[in-house]
Amino acid sequence: MVLCFDIGGTSVKYGIADVCGAGLRLNDCKEMPTDAKQIGGAGIVERILNKTEEYREKHILDGVAVSTAGMVDPQSGEILYANENIPGYTGCNLKKAVEERFCLPCAVENDVNCAALGESIYGAGRGASSVLCMTVGTGIGGAVILNKKVWRGHTGSAGEVGYMPVEGEPFECLGSASALVRRAAERTGEQMDGKQIFSRAKEGDRACADAIDEMCRILAQGIVCGICLLNPEKVILGGGIMAQKEYLRPVLEPYLGKYATPYLLKTCEVTFAELGNQAGMAGAYYWWETSCSRVSGIS
Repeated sequence: MVLCFDIGGTSVKYGIADVCGAGLRLNDCKEMPTDAKQIGGAGIVERILNKTEEYREKHILDGVAVSTAGMVDPQSGEILYANENIPGYTGCNLKKAVEERFCLPCAVENDVNCAALGESIYGAGRGASSVLCMTVGTGIGGAVILNKKVWRGHTGSAGEVGYMPVEGEPFECLGSASALVRRAAERTGEQMDGKQIFSRAKEGDRACADAIDEMCRILAQGIVCGICLLNPEKVILGGGIMAQKEYLRPVLEPYLGKYATPYLLKTCEVTFAELGNQAGMAGAYYWWETSCSRVSGIS
């Protein structure tokens, strides 16, 4: 059994990963606030150690797997850079802290990469040899999975689709959930979150529906750019707002048809994530399995 964490700027999710056949079960899953602004990076490391101690009293652990916000050195486990959302996180080393205290193998990877691995191995990308994952949230994150491995590129920034220029602006500035919220506010004069915008659109609010339509138009351009560049077998769309797939799919597909050739769409499946908020923990487990289990002698 492997204890998995998914550390975000707002909350930390955690649970026990247990392999069952070709699938993965996450048990005893819980969530706690990150309180990043109050406790900083050192406080987060201490919370992870405390939770590991707590779980070790109830389970026989083979290791610890961590998905985390920030730029990560996946070999050393060091946080290379984290923005002001988690102050003092840069330079922290969760892998070293866990291994020194508990003598358990620990693996640490970036949260977007983990979510992509989770979906590619256990979720919507099962069976595909090449997958482009896009996570639509405050910004737009991305990761490329080739033959069940993260393709990192020359300097480790492969898949950073949020910075791609689309219509003269970074993709994430126009196509993210934040951009949707901003557009809806401009059109309605009201401040709403994503759930409220979709709820209003479903009730017939034209301004909210138009804001979603514009987001889908921009998203389609970014998706097609990724397909043209990488020729992946699948593109997986994740992030909280993509849970509205029944509404989004019929709005998005005509724009994909407008910007992509029929052959590209025929040979690449654009689909939605399946694992929800467990994708990061699932991917963290897979990263642990591939990077730690052989070294530690665990099969």
